[in-house]
Amino acid sequence: MSTTSRQRLSPAAVCLLLGMVCISAAVTHLTAADLGDGLRSLWTVMPGNVESLTLHYSWWPRLGMALLAGGGLALAGVLMQQVLRNPLAAPTTLGVASGANLALMLASLMAPGLLVLGREWVALAGGGGAMALVMALAWQRGLAPVVVVLAGLVVNLYAGALGMALLLFHQEALKGLLIWGAGSLAQNGWGDVAFLSPRVMLGALAAWLLLRPLSVLELDDASARSLGVSLKYLRLGGLGLAVFITGCVVSVVGVVGFIGLAAPNIVRLAGARRLGARLAWSTLLGALMLATTDLLLQHFSGALPTLIPTGATTAALGAPLLLWLIPRLRLGGRQPTASRLEVKRHPRPTRLALGLAMLLSVAVILAVTLGQTADGWFASLEGDVLQWRVPRLIAAAASGVMLAIAGTLIQRITANPMASPEILGISGGSAIALIAAIYLLPAPGNLTLVGIGTLGALTTLAVLVILNHRSGFVPERLLLTGVAITAGVDAVRSIVLAGGDPRGQQIIAWLSGSTYYVDLPSAVIVGVLAVALGLAARPFIRWLDILPLGAATATALGVSVDRARLSLLLLVALLTASATLIVGPLSFVGLLAPHMARLAGFARARDHLLGAALIGALLMVLADWLGRQLLFPQEIPAGLMASLLGGAYFLWGLRRL
Repeated sequence: MSTTSRQRLSPAAVCLLLGMVCISAAVTHLTAADLGDGLRSLWTVMPGNVESLTLHYSWWPRLGMALLAGGGLALAGVLMQQVLRNPLAAPTTLGVASGANLALMLASLMAPGLLVLGREWVALAGGGGAMALVMALAWQRGLAPVVVVLAGLVVNLYAGALGMALLLFHQEALKGLLIWGAGSLAQNGWGDVAFLSPRVMLGALAAWLLLRPLSVLELDDASARSLGVSLKYLRLGGLGLAVFITGCVVSVVGVVGFIGLAAPNIVRLAGARRLGARLAWSTLLGALMLATTDLLLQHFSGALPTLIPTGATTAALGAPLLLWLIPRLRLGGRQPTASRLEVKRHPRPTRLALGLAMLLSVAVILAVTLGQTADGWFASLEGDVLQWRVPRLIAAAASGVMLAIAGTLIQRITANPMASPEILGISGGSAIALIAAIYLLPAPGNLTLVGIGTLGALTTLAVLVILNHRSGFVPERLLLTGVAITAGVDAVRSIVLAGGDPRGQQIIAWLSGSTYYVDLPSAVIVGVLAVALGLAARPFIRWLDILPLGAATATALGVSVDRARLSLLLLVALLTASATLIVGPLSFVGLLAPHMARLAGFARARDHLLGAALIGALLMVLADWLGRQLLFPQEIPAGLMASLLGGAYFLWGLRRL
């Protein structure tokens, strides 16, 4: 029985099964005309035959590109996982693909001449910069898997926020990059295949030459050094090769998600243990996975209302795969120790809170009265100025309060000062539900959107509970689950924006966190929600004081840890959904405000909640005001402005985790 099980789960069996599906899908497409003519069109074009012309210059090159890109990304994923000893390392989870994509966008806008010299080098610079940033953030923690993945996540989010800002202000110039950036395999000739094939082959050859040295990395550092291996240069070489392969692939087809994560882990779970076997089988499996996905997508494209990029499809399929993998993978390396949230207490937190309230009042007055208009900086508090500024001000402040309270709850639940609604994926789950509502419902109202957003957040909460209940809601598992959910959100966003639907403009504005469309009734509703949900957190103050001490201590003090965490996560879902409706899923206020409140001296839970709420409101009011002034008459949405500021703070804070 065990032998049969191993045979059934062998990498060869997995590749053979997927290869049969791939061949069947290809044959089905070719026999739509004539199988013999379809095969001949690979190397020749029959004169006057449009089908032969299409197959030769589009279909066959697309199949070749899928095989090359999938194999290359899988190869890069194996190299990253081997060097970092991290089964969750991949071009997408470590920010390499998004960094390469951002570099290509910047080059397209500011220095198109660089693309003529070699687009793969531009992508290599962007991907290498992202990888270097991730390594710098995680190096002090011994490249612990959780810290590496969190660093990759924040680099992904930050690169996405910068890309969103570029897209907002250069929509026409970057319109053609939307589909490509989501991972498009469409071809109009053999040029891209000829460009990519020697580079992937060169990368594969270099990986094979490094096979024996890289195998030493399976040992601990002390044993590897005893064999005379320079770990620093070996890691640099392995990661450099992985970044080069990823940059070459991204420069041709854009961001293709999760092939580099899925293929290596599937062959590992199927029994491939040695590095050589994993390199060979992962490369083959990655090629087959991407080719099969693309062939099936082409087959069903006629029944779909819009164009679906292959790269975004693989990411949408890969997010559930990551959720399935997380409980099954052993996360070795040094784990970040749980913070006890110990900070120097301010002797008079009430006085400090009053000072913050006064500062917030000053910021509110300035935001209403001071701003650029056609008549200058100062404006009257009458007419259109009051009509437009006050609702935006209320909405920004209320969303800041809700995100700050949600972040405070999460940080105390997980005893991790780097946790936030964005990291746990609750903002992302709410975002998916809201995008679906905008596209599927005829003119949904704000109350409808709040309800649907809450439903999306609660669904995400259910996923978090189901996947983490048996492990007792261990903080590391919670955070990694959020990584997968966030990746799924990115995939849905890419599919939506690549479709060319006019509603995509509304989605872009909302995803960036613009308060431009908020009217007074909606602002009042959001404000009431902020007050009500903020007051709802007060009964949980005792739990919030005890939970950061650890599960054992909390249980000894009479707290039912699982019930407390579930109740608090439910409140977090409600807070996040309401705030996400206003400022989108990218804002880092849920991280920034609680962290700043702790550093200011708000130590006890009651004071921490109050201080974080005041700082969150202050941050969002300032972000909204700065966004309206910096590029006047254009404006940077408040959520995007807050994410750019908060993301930089996150990067700084993660290095100290």
